[in-house]
Amino acid sequence: MFFLQNIWRTIHVHLDQLHFCGLTRSLDITSNQSMFEKAQGEKVTLPCTFVLSKEDEGPLDIEWVLIPADNQKKEEIIIMYAVDRIYNHYYAAMTGRMQFTNPDPKSGDGSLDILNLKSSDTGTYQCKVKKAPGVQSKKIHLTVLVKPARTKCSIEGPQEIGRDVVLKCASREGSPLLSYDWRRVSGTKELPATSMLNKNTGELLLKNASQDNSGTYTCVASNRVGTDECSLELNVTPPMNTAGIIAGAITGTLLGLFVLAFLVFHCCKKHREKKYEKEVHHEIREDVPPPKSRSSTARSYIGSNRSSLGSMSPSNMEGYTKTPYSQVPSEDFERTPAQNPTFAPPKYDIAHKIGDITVV
Repeated sequence: MFFLQNIWRTIHVHLDQLHFCGLTRSLDITSNQSMFEKAQGEKVTLPCTFVLSKEDEGPLDIEWVLIPADNQKKEEIIIMYAVDRIYNHYYAAMTGRMQFTNPDPKSGDGSLDILNLKSSDTGTYQCKVKKAPGVQSKKIHLTVLVKPARTKCSIEGPQEIGRDVVLKCASREGSPLLSYDWRRVSGTKELPATSMLNKNTGELLLKNASQDNSGTYTCVASNRVGTDECSLELNVTPPMNTAGIIAGAITGTLLGLFVLAFLVFHCCKKHREKKYEKEVHHEIREDVPPPKSRSSTARSYIGSNRSSLGSMSPSNMEGYTKTPYSQVPSEDFERTPAQNPTFAPPKYDIAHKIGDITVV
């Protein structure tokens, strides 16, 4: 296939030379339009209709090429019709997006359809029609433009009476040359007399704004292939009371500080009270030893008396009296060892008879 392509190129060169030398003028391309502007995503038909003569008896050859902007680069074949066959696999960037308008180009219509246009398709295309000995070619320039899109409106400056307000408009997509236009769609539907519009930047300046300028505004962005728009609501109000706002802010701040100070004081007071209660409770428990039980005190006292009675003989029991139970110390009446009184030996006033001996 590459070999055949080179042969066809050689033949075309010689035919072109013959054409330019004026040796043949039988074949004629009848389409005239040479400039096209289309929007991205659309379809374009590049015309290439021709008329053959009786002198043209050789095989028909139709070839579309893309001429690069750089003269140092070679032409790229896009699609070709030769020997009753269509070859459309040469240019990968347009694979599946190009076709001959007429499925049978030999009928005299070698026009090219390009589908789903991209901005990269912009360029100069050439249609070459050859049927020996005739040969003709025609150049067509295609410009693929991007419609304005994603247009955004915004307001710059305070919307207050007597202030300057700027309405801004910008499209994030779109081929140059973009132009912007503002219009009012509410109220009088006319732009204020003091307004200034910059169609290139999309800025609308409203000097010394008034409440009459309030309303809905729409910006229309446009270029040669389409338009896009956005809207905003302008509400011009009297100036704010700056002194009142500052006074309110100061009052609010002082009130907040007062509340914070009160909370801190209250927390500190609670903390000190809890700390004081803990310290007092701890001191009381350290100074006062736990009280002895009543039962243990009485038992120890009675036990000591019994032991002393058990060791008495009839001779040393004289003068020992029984201690009344009312004298048994209680747990509520405790003394230190230094304060304990010395009890006198008890005297018994009750006679006990042991055998033949009577003990008093």
